[in-house]
Amino acid sequence: MSSADSPPSPRNCGLEVFWDDQLISYDFGPSHPLNPVRVELTMALAREYGLLEAPNVTVEGFASAGDELLGLVHEDAYIAAVRHAGATGLPELKHGLGTADNPVFLGMHEASALVAGASVAGARALWAGETEHAANVSGGLHHAMRGAASGFCVYNDVAIAIAWLLENGAERVAYVDVDVHHGDGVQAAFYDDPRVLTISLHETPRTLFPGTGFPTEIGGRGAHGSAVNVALPPGTGDAAWLRAFDAVVPPLLREFRPQVLVTQHGCDSHELDPLAHLSLSVDGQRTAYAALHRLAHEVSGGRWLATGGGGYELVQVVPRAWTHLLAEAAGRPIDPATDTPEPWRAFVRERTGEIAPRRMTDGTSTVEVRTWGEGYDPANPVDQAVLATRRAVFPEHGLDPMMDL
Repeated sequence: MSSADSPPSPRNCGLEVFWDDQLISYDFGPSHPLNPVRVELTMALAREYGLLEAPNVTVEGFASAGDELLGLVHEDAYIAAVRHAGATGLPELKHGLGTADNPVFLGMHEASALVAGASVAGARALWAGETEHAANVSGGLHHAMRGAASGFCVYNDVAIAIAWLLENGAERVAYVDVDVHHGDGVQAAFYDDPRVLTISLHETPRTLFPGTGFPTEIGGRGAHGSAVNVALPPGTGDAAWLRAFDAVVPPLLREFRPQVLVTQHGCDSHELDPLAHLSLSVDGQRTAYAALHRLAHEVSGGRWLATGGGGYELVQVVPRAWTHLLAEAAGRPIDPATDTPEPWRAFVRERTGEIAPRRMTDGTSTVEVRTWGEGYDPANPVDQAVLATRRAVFPEHGLDPMMDL
């Protein structure tokens, strides 16, 4: 699955980017890791490359999610608590609001509902056939639960978008989460629903929040095999991570054949991320985005909703990773050897005081990967994790865990 060996990405795809400058109001404060400057810098970098003005790309407005939409996933009492906390500044601790991870901020409900509205608008555009691909880089708030905030996430925009698709006739939706943290909130929302396949590749819950995402979590009664978890050891780098992806994601998506592919692209799997312990580069992440793009065209008729997610190296990693994501979704991939534009580097200095990266690569533009079909190493901890996942869920899809070996 090296970028040299993989087929080329589809070109000049229709892409709608859902953006409003008010999305940066989702802001827990200057000392919080989830600083909205990361999406501000991402959109600025994408603009400097001309991505948002390309003839096949449009930047779309959207409506904030109302209570009816939010209620597809969240309890009424929780929505009321978020609204109250955001209006008064007072904690609602039984709903996870006012903790160190999820401090209350004024306007919390409005800011969170706006993020959800962007992801739902993307789902609507895809389902109506208005675009091939849709993106919301401010979204991907995958930890929010039915009745509580969790892990920097207030409303679970991706779960709400998936629930909207189901409400409007979708029979099979696949969700692939490449954030370093387990996509627990989305898994929980659809754990008993065989119409939704959730696949999460993440650092093992033995060493990282939220402490869930073991391979034995495979879905509830009547939905066994609908939850898929690949729990990777700390230190996993590009080649091993992509090997795990190749061994699990394509065969399951091909068997499930979703009508829409929804993806969460937390880039906190990067080796520089301060909150986790995987060792990917921007180049490895970019390779995964290209693989998901090709799979969207192969298995879901091109219908692909891509969201952001985690990522706490705000200058060196997030803007480059998600600009690569937008470029890939537009079918206009950026050569990783390309220099970052000087006006963007100046904006970074002005906005953050930091020195921006000079190129769109971490130095490994082509990631060479030994695919699963080339053999299994029983002493390798990544291979052990992959095989545990395949054994847990492949039979539920009629697949042989040892196939391709």
